[in-house]
Amino acid sequence: MSVDLLVHGGDVLTVDEAGTVVRDGAVAVDGGEIVAVGPAAELRTRFAARESIDASGCLVLPGLINTHTHLAMTLMRGVADDVTLQGFLERVLPAEAALLTPGNVAAAVRLAVAESVRAGVTSALDMYWFHEAAQEAARAAGWRLHTGPTFMDVPGPPDGMEYEDRLAWARRDLEARGAARPGERLVLFAHSTYTLSPEQLTGIFALAREFGALIHIHAAENTTEVATVEVKYGKRPVELLDALGLLGDDVLLAHAVDLTGPEIAALARTGTSVAHCPVSNLKLGCGIAPVPRLLSAGVTVGLGTDGAVSSNTLDVLGAVRQAALVHKAAGDPTLVGARQAVRMATIEGARALGLGEQLGSLEAGKRADLVVLDLGAPHLRPLHDPWSTLAYAAHPSDVRDTVVEGRVLLRERTLTTLDEAAVIADLEALARF
Repeated sequence: MSVDLLVHGGDVLTVDEAGTVVRDGAVAVDGGEIVAVGPAAELRTRFAARESIDASGCLVLPGLINTHTHLAMTLMRGVADDVTLQGFLERVLPAEAALLTPGNVAAAVRLAVAESVRAGVTSALDMYWFHEAAQEAARAAGWRLHTGPTFMDVPGPPDGMEYEDRLAWARRDLEARGAARPGERLVLFAHSTYTLSPEQLTGIFALAREFGALIHIHAAENTTEVATVEVKYGKRPVELLDALGLLGDDVLLAHAVDLTGPEIAALARTGTSVAHCPVSNLKLGCGIAPVPRLLSAGVTVGLGTDGAVSSNTLDVLGAVRQAALVHKAAGDPTLVGARQAVRMATIEGARALGLGEQLGSLEAGKRADLVVLDLGAPHLRPLHDPWSTLAYAAHPSDVRDTVVEGRVLLRERTLTTLDEAAVIADLEALARF
């Protein structure tokens, strides 16, 4: 049987339910879909590939999924460090109003895609302005981006659109998109309960649900946000969303740091998922999300980097390491182990997006998003446990090849769909402000 691509010879960490590792394994890909996973000797016999990747001495794993980010914030990396969340917003919001245009967003997203592909990140959920430009830039590079209209009722928004016009605009956007592409999902973004009123939130969620779209919203990022919302509406952010009937299995909360026991129970009861952003939360002094309690309650938790202003990199492997370490600070080293942290960056992230049947593991029938990680460096040897190696030792620089929808976007550490020097130069020209 002829196939488009055969990745063979490495140890394949499938991240299936059993945690199967195929030693000297292979992944066969055709039409953007994984058609077989198994021993390399067997798949080399079964398939004739038009293109191949020799993964000998490497680890093959599912592409990493960034479940919360603002990609075009690469334009402002380093301009709001060592401040609180509220201080961060005071610096970033005026900069966005002055800097953001569709062209600037596209340039910043191209840089973000280059950085992400090099780090083994094959898709991201991106909440930001001018999503159309971001989507076009990502698709031109062959990268998987989940994005859509963003709602944030602030004075002088970067796109100049009055809030009253946004629902009609978002409806037109969803209608124009039609059915989601394989491995993608329609999305609407509601910034937060402190930048949108209950009436606005209700309208946004109703529109999303009319189209079967995922809804992504910041919630309970720090104690100041929670107190602000409680003073304004008499309820904490998650309490408010629950009271409005807005939680559900089509909702993904970003951060969810400041949660009570009843709020965790509400997330579990409604099937609401969480995007855990440990690096951003620590850097902004927001605290540590109660991930062990969320997992114990049965809440699906993915991993995110947040934007490159609050985390400074789009390194999902770094988020894996931080997630596997920070919760142990409570004194229990068994909390959020290596396997759980890696799963949060792969299959659990896919489930948080409602795409667990299409992404997040290397299994026949899923979309072909995968990474080849070179195990040749001293810090990765010996390989006793691939989960441990990924969570505690691997770095983005160890990523050798990245494949999205069966297309090789990084081969032998060289980007194939982006001119890296030009991408960097374009952003540098815009970042002089």
